Amino acid sequence: MAKNRVCEILGIEHPILLAGMGGASIPKLAAAVSEAGGMGVLGAAACGPKMLREWIREIRSYTDKPFAVDTLLPASVRRADDAGQNAQGPSPMDLLPQHLKFAEEFMAREGLSKPTKEELAQGMGAANRAPGEPMFLTKEFFEAQMQVVIEEKVPVYAAGLGNPGPWMREMKANGTKVMGVVGAVRHAIQLASAGLDLIVAQGHDGGGHNSPIGTMALIPQVVDAVGGPKGIPVLGAGGICDGRGVAAAFCLGAEGVWIGSAFLASEEAGLLPYQKQAIVDSDEENTMVSKSVTGKPARIIRTKWAQAYVDAKMDPLPMPFQSMVSGQILTSGQLAKRADIAPGFAGQGIGLIKKVRPAQEIFDDLVEGCKRAIASAPREI
Repeated sequence: MAKNRVCEILGIEHPILLAGMGGASIPKLAAAVSEAGGMGVLGAAACGPKMLREWIREIRSYTDKPFAVDTLLPASVRRADDAGQNAQGPSPMDLLPQHLKFAEEFMAREGLSKPTKEELAQGMGAANRAPGEPMFLTKEFFEAQMQVVIEEKVPVYAAGLGNPGPWMREMKANGTKVMGVVGAVRHAIQLASAGLDLIVAQGHDGGGHNSPIGTMALIPQVVDAVGGPKGIPVLGAGGICDGRGVAAAFCLGAEGVWIGSAFLASEEAGLLPYQKQAIVDSDEENTMVSKSVTGKPARIIRTKWAQAYVDAKMDPLPMPFQSMVSGQILTSGQLAKRADIAPGFAGQGIGLIKKVRPAQEIFDDLVEGCKRAIASAPREI
């Protein structure tokens, strides 16, 4: 795989980046991908400032190769205070008791035990929070995370949601490369105007928070809007789980790829064993898009919890309120090793994943599979 602008900007051998997946993209996995010749990305959305700083220092103890930190900067949460002053009807806080009761009834039906405060903190990634740290998924929480990113002078920062524009000057002064994940052309144009170095176009096929637009349709339109030889390099994402998908992204105009699900079943991923097995056991029909986990549309492996909202004809609460509801469900499901309750996020390409393997092996297969796909493509139509 030839080096290109993505490799030059990031200082890596192959233009393959690990997606910043919360719970899965921990320091060991991110370091393994960086050591393999790509770029490992810490899925740090749930990390409080203390844990985030520890993760950054941990990955630096594993590798001297470039790495990235991925957090969320959802504009909807950052604007919540202003929007709440003009909102019509009941607020999310008004509706929270109803949804908490809904969750309690669900747990009772499924025979789930309510997690302790310690178990809930562990399940939501809050076990290592320092006293006085801001509440999870609030404006203050995001700002505290970004302060750590700046103070630690990370090589690369990725905004999994939202626009990192307010912090660009400080990050650029540190030499940090900045990238953002988008699901629409208009979002790509907004981020391009902020001066980002790279843009990830992630389509509907992808796991986690994603776009309503399919991957194959989204990538070339984002490339046409902001990419090209004189524009911002675009990375393709969404359902890419083998070398053929990498090659397809290049054919659509992407100059690199952002890959998550392919590494979910890696030995180094931070998932529980039963969750990795759920990935191996799933096929392309086993995912769904739901707001039941975070309050924003996200592709997950099918779960009774998400289906319960569908059956009840209820709309989940917006971020960050839905996490206050779903956190206890997912934690209790994990403690019970219930793949039907808390299997995790994943993209539509998981049917290509057949076993749990080392990250290095997965990475090498992506590179070699891409080369084979490009070599076997017809030269004429």
